[in-house]
Amino acid sequence: MHVSLTTPALLFPAISLLLLAYTNRFFSLAALIRNLSANGKPLHNSQLKNLRQRISIIKRMQESGALSFALCVLCMIFIYIGLNKVGALIFGCSLLLLLYSLLLSVIEIRISVDALNIHLEELDR
Repeated sequence: MHVSLTTPALLFPAISLLLLAYTNRFFSLAALIRNLSANGKPLHNSQLKNLRQRISIIKRMQESGALSFALCVLCMIFIYIGLNKVGALIFGCSLLLLLYSLLLSVIEIRISVDALNIHLEELDR
């Protein structure tokens, strides 16, 4: 397979937007945690576990997205100096990290939706 310089460059806007979305999710979650702690109401263990789990997942999403971005840059450097096979291999690793990041995003969304459903059930009571 031949990977040109433009192939990994196509991922730059996508990865940048993903990292921005992940950062927004992190800030929203951080604001929620700060509001909950300022509220003074005791939190259930399940709520704390859910929040910790989501923070951990978002951290891994951001890390894998940033590593994917870095590998895209590294891939372009190797292609630029003429090491196309190494560049293609690094590009494949970058794509795998991006896929991992997206899968984590889906998992975090599902956890978030579960938390909202639990909250809605409590409001029904």
